[in-house]
Amino acid sequence: MNANTTLPIGRGIFYILVAAVAWGTGGAAAAVLFDHSGLGPIAVSFWRFAGGVVVLGIGHLVLRRRAAWRRRWRQVLITGVGLAVYQTAYFAAVGYAGLAVATVVTLGSGPILIAVGSRITLGEQLGRGGVVAVALALFGLVLLVAGGGAAAGSAPALGLACALLSAAGYAAVTLLTRRTGRDGGSAASMLTASFTVGMVCLFPLALVEGLLPTSGDRGEVLGLLAYLAAAPTALAYALFFAGLAVVRATTASIVALIEPVTAAVIAVLWLDERLTVAATAGSALLVSAVLALTWFERRATPQPRVLVGLSSTRG
Repeated sequence: MNANTTLPIGRGIFYILVAAVAWGTGGAAAAVLFDHSGLGPIAVSFWRFAGGVVVLGIGHLVLRRRAAWRRRWRQVLITGVGLAVYQTAYFAAVGYAGLAVATVVTLGSGPILIAVGSRITLGEQLGRGGVVAVALALFGLVLLVAGGGAAAGSAPALGLACALLSAAGYAAVTLLTRRTGRDGGSAASMLTASFTVGMVCLFPLALVEGLLPTSGDRGEVLGLLAYLAAAPTALAYALFFAGLAVVRATTASIVALIEPVTAAVIAVLWLDERLTVAATAGSALLVSAVLALTWFERRATPQPRVLVGLSSTRG
């Protein structure tokens, strides 16, 4: 089936929002795995990629999608390596510099790098209102994470370097996907191949770290790994890539900052944590910035609909 459909800007933003929420829940699932399974961050990332390949592969078989990655194998390699680098580097940054520094530097640097990169490579401009919204979002991110009171890590300088590497990888993947989608490519249809590349990159490192769980309930571990593969990986990245076909790269990166807000809400509702005043204010600023950027995005886009393939909206 090669039917096409039109994707409105509002729906594209909604897809990215859903992806960010899924990523936020994935962080909580990964934290439980780290505590109870004996798996390290690289091993969890490897199984997340491997499961994503299985889920997306089944989706392609069920929907009978034709593989589009052979025509763009260079983009597949870059995307796969970029995904592996930025996810693993972020986990390393958390270990070396602490959660607060890793989150602020990685998620805060990402939109800045993407804004500069999209201006140079894609000719995208946010305008004054968009710049103000981005600044508010980054300030809100700092308040949210700093208000959590996360402890510092053992090697802050190394953690900072890992966080910047993670941000650079995230920016590269986002900009490449945005260019592919905008030029009429089916970026999401190449996710299976990209995850396969990332899985191969992580496999030897995961072997060294420890590939199999050493503790915890086996059913719970398998359930959490299956959830990571399905929701925060296969579904979330398919939606994120589909949204990037119609939403400007910088706007998408700011909407994705809903991820730490989701994690904070989960911490309050299920982990019995309390939000500080600063964290609450930061969450409000982030949500306000996302709403403002949604409004700016719709105003800045004269064409209400852009033609994209159905394959870019399904894994």
